[in-house]
Amino acid sequence: MRDITRDNITQAVIDSFRDADSERLRFVIGRLVTHLHAFAREVELTHREWKAAIDFLHAAGRISDDRRNEFILLSDVLGLSALVDLINSAPGATESSELGPFYAEGSRLVPCGADLIRDNEGDRVLLSGRVLDEAGRPIAGALIDFWQAAANGLYPEQDKDQDPHNLRCRMLTDAEGRYALATVRPAPYSVPYDGPVGALLRAGARSAWRPGHFHFIVTADGYLPLVTELFATDDPYVESDAVFGVRRSLTVPFIKRDTADAAARCGIRPPYYQVHFDFRLRAA
Repeated sequence: MRDITRDNITQAVIDSFRDADSERLRFVIGRLVTHLHAFAREVELTHREWKAAIDFLHAAGRISDDRRNEFILLSDVLGLSALVDLINSAPGATESSELGPFYAEGSRLVPCGADLIRDNEGDRVLLSGRVLDEAGRPIAGALIDFWQAAANGLYPEQDKDQDPHNLRCRMLTDAEGRYALATVRPAPYSVPYDGPVGALLRAGARSAWRPGHFHFIVTADGYLPLVTELFATDDPYVESDAVFGVRRSLTVPFIKRDTADAAARCGIRPPYYQVHFDFRLRAA
């Protein structure tokens, strides 16, 4: 490699991975190097700009820990997370959306109809629906992993005053594929603004706000897993999500109810909002 030039360095780097055991790794790294080098050539990247990018990544690493992942946030605000979701959404299934940086494994397993409200502030919500296959048949025993931010727009990972299990749970669908839980209406919130990603948003005159949303991971034996979100159709930020996670098919009306009726079994007293959504999974 003594004769490296501006014109041949890209191929030289690609060739250096030729002995990798994984064909997929060779392909992905090759395309990454090709496009990364093409970007540097296109913008005529300076040493100062290169150093700023390295410092940015270093800062993202420093602020990340087991409760916060600044690299996921960076991927989110650049639209990469959303693009990967769109590329990998299964035809015939519910559209996928952001996992987000605040998912935590090991939420409590609760029965269908559980009340998550406890002492949380905010409008009461009855969230219910079914998990179905592509043909509309119910899937019994599907596992729904649910989480959301509290009324202050913070997740437990951001707020030491919240119980680690606040407004999150796991639930199995019943014999008819149904799920139901009582919760509060999710509030819009700003993505973390105190780190390097926040600085990037400020430099780009970008909004840091996300519409209020519910998070879900839905899994069932024999089906592809689904990671997705639900948004209120009337949320003020539904057209300007900082992480590009909104899909038309994932926006739902929050219908105000003044009588207990369907909410009684979840212990919700009126008034409350009713939200219904059916998930569809694709066979693996």
